[in-house]
Amino acid sequence: MSMEMAIIDYLAKWLHYLVGITWIGLLYYFNFVQTEYFKEADPDARTDAFTKLAPRALWWFRWGAMFTLLTGLVMLGIRGAGLTIDIFIGSVMAILMFLNVWLIIWPNQKIVIASNEQIKAGGEALPEAAGAAPKAALASRTNTLFSIPMLYFMGSSAHLPNGSFDANMAGLIVTLVIVAALQLNAIFGKQGPLTTVKGVISCGFALWAVLLGVLVVTG
Repeated sequence: MSMEMAIIDYLAKWLHYLVGITWIGLLYYFNFVQTEYFKEADPDARTDAFTKLAPRALWWFRWGAMFTLLTGLVMLGIRGAGLTIDIFIGSVMAILMFLNVWLIIWPNQKIVIASNEQIKAGGEALPEAAGAAPKAALASRTNTLFSIPMLYFMGSSAHLPNGSFDANMAGLIVTLVIVAALQLNAIFGKQGPLTTVKGVISCGFALWAVLLGVLVVTG
């Protein structure tokens, strides 16, 4: 790698960490703090938070996701020939998380915010808000689930790699099938055990153990 490309690669990595912390930090805030608060808050307080707090947090959230993706793609482009199974799996999960933000969470949260703005102005809730909120919540819970193994595989690529594509293609295929099934549930299914904070954290570590176990057994 030339000096110029090494500089670009490092700057992309630095920015990737910076915006990634912003994105994942807000993801955890939404799932571990805000959602739990909304379950207990008075209706007026919840409406006020949805019209003043949530839009600000969601702005940083979705653009953090956008620039995490862009800086990640820069690094993948520079390091393309040296991809490991770990970074590939981590990248696939991160891209799905990004798509969940922009195609499911944000569109549905816009409906919920608009509904609360209408309530705050003295009107009625939007009928579609009742269906939008669970869709956004499920996608957000799934992103939290994915984040635990995703961050592991991003790091293990450099420290504890699980082999090359040729050496462990079977493990790669199985892990991608599992991830795809969970993503389909994020679109069409239900929260199930992801409903609670304890449940989503436990399931996240369980998913990490299953995916890593598949790669170790098949490798």
